[in-house]
This record gives sequence, structure tokens and C-alpha cells, in this order.
Amino acid sequence: MNQHQTAYQKMGGEKTVRQLVDRFYDLMDQQPEVEKLRQLHAKSLKVSREKLFLFLSGWFGGPDLYVQKYGHPRLRARHLPFSIGIEERDQWMHCMRQAMSDVGLDAGLQQKLDQAFFRTADFMRNRQEADQDKTFKILPAGEQ
Repeated sequence: MNQHQTAYQKMGGEKTVRQLVDRFYDLMDQQPEVEKLRQLHAKSLKVSREKLFLFLSGWFGGPDLYVQKYGHPRLRARHLPFSIGIEERDQWMHCMRQAMSDVGLDAGLQQKLDQAFFRTADFMRNRQEADQDKTFKILPAGEQ
């Protein structure tokens, strides 16, 4: 595999990005341990799925679909209406980590994406908390 390939190319492009997003939201919708995160979203996840797919396509180095449709992502500004703390960050990471594993992303790519996702998820935090610990908290594995 060419070391200069984008994450989008390495993972297999549009099809895999769509699978990743769908698995992420399926997990969020099914796992009781991420209930706080799920409550931040609309009853239907259709719009969230589409927006995350569009965003990740460009973020992974593929077509910049989100920017073409909505303009600059302004991630932090778009998330300010939602109370996001350490628990919500960790729940988001829990779902994304499991989704990356479930769709079979290469372990090295998963590790790089995990680091980038964590930095971004932590940047979305907008609620002051007594515990400013920025370490990732592992949630217990759910029965599948």
C-alpha cells in the first residue's frame, strides 16, 4: 500500500466511510452505556448519519462533500448548543473505536484515526467539570 495514500484511500473510499458511519450510529442507538450521547441527538439519526458521512469523507482525505454542501464545518461552533463533557467524549470514542474495529479497518490506520478522533472529540468539550482528566475511560464491553 502506498504510504502517501489518504486515510480515505487506505480504508477503501466511500463504501467503507458509509459503513463506518452507519456502524457508529447503530452502536450509539443500541448500547445503553452511551445513553447520554444518544440523548444529544434527534430521535431520527438520518440527518446525523448523512452529515457525519459527508464530513468524514473530506476529513479522511476524500471528496470534501460537507464543505461543498454546507461550507466550513465549524465543528466547535456547531456543537456549542450541546452540553459535551468527558463522559460524552468517552461515549463518542467508545462507539467510534468499536465501529472502526467492526468494519475491519487496518490496525495501524485505526490507531492513527483513534488519536485524531480523540483530539477532535476532546476539543468538542464545552462543559466545565471538576474532573479535567483528559484520559480516555474504557467503557465495559456490552454483550452482543
